[in-house]
Amino acid sequence: MKRISILFVCMGNICRSPLAEGIFGHLVAEAGLSDDFTIASAGTGGWHEGEPPDRRSIAIAKSHGIDISGQRARRIKSGNFGDFDLILAMDRDNLAALSKSAPPGTNIRLFGDIALGTGEDIPDPYYGGAGGFELAYTKLLTGCSSLLETLGVERASCSGNTSSVR
Repeated sequence: MKRISILFVCMGNICRSPLAEGIFGHLVAEAGLSDDFTIASAGTGGWHEGEPPDRRSIAIAKSHGIDISGQRARRIKSGNFGDFDLILAMDRDNLAALSKSAPPGTNIRLFGDIALGTGEDIPDPYYGGAGGFELAYTKLLTGCSSLLETLGVERASCSGNTSSVR
């Protein structure tokens, strides 16, 4: 079966998208589905390339038993648009930036649409305190859990056809 590849994207790849990558990866591993998914994250900007996630993202993930300290920020590259089955933007600004540079037919969606079903943005906690990181974590956990449930059920019933995420 073909692996399902997912790329989580925020602005600098140091707060929300590394959390989403870590949370989804943790859930996938707990479900015994690590061989079924390729999971990564990136940013629309390259300001933090090579840096670890924000210390507050690392701390909130660690407080929930997830280690994201080994991740390194990177900027999305043009080749990534064809490498991933699903690219999930954390907010509408990220979605707009991705849509401007992606080739036609690229499967770019708002995380709040596909994972939460609410259409909401995941607020950027960078300029706030710990509460913003906890809120981001909670929303990402809810969305990643729902996304895995959807993709896991589809995986079992459709033998890898990712049509519902397209």
